[in-house]
Amino acid sequence: MTESAKRRLALLLLFITPAFWAVNYLVARWAAGLIAPHALAFGRWSVALLIMLVICWRPVVANRREIAQHWRRYLVLGALGMWICGAFVYIGGITSPALNISLIYTVSPVLIAIGSMFWFGERMSSSQSVGAFLALLGVLAIVLKGDPQVIRTLRFTIGDFWIASAVLSWTLYSLLLRHWSSSLDSFARLTTITAFGVVLLAPMVLVESGRITTAAWTPWMICLVLMAAIFPGICAYQSYSYVQAQLGAARAGLVLYLGPPYAAITAWLFLGEGLAWYHLLGSALILPGIYLATRSNTSKPY
Repeated sequence: MTESAKRRLALLLLFITPAFWAVNYLVARWAAGLIAPHALAFGRWSVALLIMLVICWRPVVANRREIAQHWRRYLVLGALGMWICGAFVYIGGITSPALNISLIYTVSPVLIAIGSMFWFGERMSSSQSVGAFLALLGVLAIVLKGDPQVIRTLRFTIGDFWIASAVLSWTLYSLLLRHWSSSLDSFARLTTITAFGVVLLAPMVLVESGRITTAAWTPWMICLVLMAAIFPGICAYQSYSYVQAQLGAARAGLVLYLGPPYAAITAWLFLGEGLAWYHLLGSALILPGIYLATRSNTSKPY
């Protein structure tokens, strides 16, 4: 595949990846009260790990020495990407309203862009900065329902702090994924990171089971775990890793700006929640904003 073809694929995945993550909103909503947060995260990544190992166990085994040499890196990435970004979101969703979650998550692309500028020397041109700003305005239009006065009604809960921890964790995960190079391809690397994440989640499930009583597993609960494993697990993380490798950490982080409109469409299709004019306004700002922000940057890094 040529470099231009790889870039076109990355740009396409930039718009597809948020759809995979939107499935997580449905799973979190449907799993509330049925599956404990750490159990859901553990089930999600355990199933994802088994599927990925079937596909790429050979390169993982072939690079076992590299994995053993840098196991601490994979442990850190597993903690950030699978434990904190997995279970903490489900914990926060119990008490944190969707409005608060959306608002908090819009901070992550900004943090990633700032971190990329100082850490990797990634710069955005003027048009790219305008695009990122338009995308942010579009997100705020959806989150605030087109009325700035809505921000006065925000009330923060303990769940918001769990979500904020997940946002900071995702920011650091994104930056470290770029900073720590690896001889593994993106699929095998994510498989390895997931394995370490599952190891970390296992004892958390045991601790959680002593505090939270859940119902016996049903086919529906198993279906929720499979959905979380395949779409926001394997598909979203693999796509994000590829996009970041091709476009850089800052522009890959822009996928989070597409979260609110995708979530609105998902809720409309599957939860019966209506679409409003501010969803269209937000999308009208976000889509051209993403286009401008992902255009080729001719400026040189530091």
